[in-house]
This record gives sequence, structure tokens and C-alpha cells, in this order.
Amino acid sequence: MTNPENTPYRKITTHVLQEMKLRSQKIAMLTAYDYSMALLLDNAGIDVILVGDSASNVMAGYKTTLPITLDQMIYHASSVMRAVNRALVVVDLPFGTYQGNSKEALNSAIRIMKESGANAIKIEGGREVVESVDRILSAGIPVMGHLGLTPQSIHKFGTYVVRATEESEAQKLIEDAHLLEESGCFSVVLEKIPARLAGRVTSEIKIPTIGIGAGRDVDGQVLVLHDMLGITQKFSPRFLRRYHNLSEEIQGSVKAYINDVKTLNFPNEREQY
Repeated sequence: MTNPENTPYRKITTHVLQEMKLRSQKIAMLTAYDYSMALLLDNAGIDVILVGDSASNVMAGYKTTLPITLDQMIYHASSVMRAVNRALVVVDLPFGTYQGNSKEALNSAIRIMKESGANAIKIEGGREVVESVDRILSAGIPVMGHLGLTPQSIHKFGTYVVRATEESEAQKLIEDAHLLEESGCFSVVLEKIPARLAGRVTSEIKIPTIGIGAGRDVDGQVLVLHDMLGITQKFSPRFLRRYHNLSEEIQGSVKAYINDVKTLNFPNEREQY
């Protein structure tokens, strides 16, 4: 698929993302978990929609991503797929559906692809999940990797601080990135690692890197939609740029509605039959 300069791609595929890296065209990625938001993102021209296990936090109110189930991820992914025409839709394999069991990993990935119609899955980890990655890829299912801060391993790390600041961990991350590329992953997310390290990984591997808290020298960026729109307020890491304050706007609109109802200002004569 060719793309003359300044002409948008009609449909984003894993091949298109590779082409974008080669052309030094940045990749824009956001999360979505429902039909209405996904429709808005797709119409706005987002390249990749991640149906993230962050739904556990922003949609269900859990403190970590661990509680969300495979059935719930399929529900969210199906809702998103009904809205999308252009964007590539990637779905997180949730905690407990692939760790330590490559057969279960394949079955989980197949369920997501068959039942939601998604385009790809994402899996956290490096060498420790390569067997699962290989098995999923053997079924023809595209896989996006995820290195650095891996939220599903929060109890192992014990903190959400920047990862790979020490030489040994940085070297392992570089090796894992090459390993994921060699296994056949089409892209890798780099979360909350030093910008210089992210830039090195991006220059060394041929597949696109998507950063979140990883600086600007990556091939694309991803944020959680509810964070960047200001719907959520408690989460404020350095890497987060809020493009709106919908929390304040929505609450203001609701308060105005409540007042109109209670003062008999809504509905008025033009708003009734």
C-alpha cells in the first residue's frame, strides 16, 4: 500500500505501521473501550486503537490492571470493532491468560480474534513470554510486544517508577526488544523508560516502537484516552499531557442539568410533544 506525502492511509495495517517507520511518519495511538469513543477516535484519524487492560482502572475502578478478565476484554474489543473502519485495533491479553502457558496464550488470543474481530493482540514481557509469542504467531495472529514498565507485573516490581535505569536492566530490555523482533512481533510498546534508551532501541530494531513515558525518539506515542482528556484526575505522571479537562466540563453540565430539572426549566415548551 503506497501513501503519497500528506495523503492519509485508507486503512491502517501492521504493514502500514512498518511503512510509516521507514518513512519516519509518527504513529498516533490511543486507548478506547467502547463504541462511542472508538467512533470519535476513528473519525478523527487515529492510527492505532488499543483496547487496553487499563479498562480495569478507568472503566471498572480497580487499582491495578490485574482483575480484568478475558471475557471482559472481548466485550470491550467487540464494542470498539463495531465503530472502527480505519484504525488498527490491538487488544491486550489480560493477566493470567498467557503467563507460563503458551497453549492457554494461543487459546486466549484465538478467542479475542474470533469473538471480537480485532486486528492484533498485545502481550507484556520479553524472553519469559517468547514461547507464547511464537505459538500465537504460528496461528497467524499479529502480536505487539510491551517492555519496560509492565503493569501486569506490578506486584513483582512493587512500584510504578521508571524502569531500566540501571545498566543490567537496560541491557536486558535491549535484548528482549531484539528477541521480540526476531520472533515476529510487528511492533513493541516501550513504557516509562529513559528517553535515551528508548531512542537506542528504536534505532536498533526494524519494527516500530510506541512510547509512553519514553521520550520523543520513538516511532509513535500512546496515552490512555481518559487520562489525556482529563476525565481521570488522580493519575498525573510526568509523561501525561492533558489535552482537555472533561472532568470539570462534564460535572458542570450535569450540575446545570440538575438545576434545570429542579427549577422546571427543562423541558421547556419546545422540548415536549
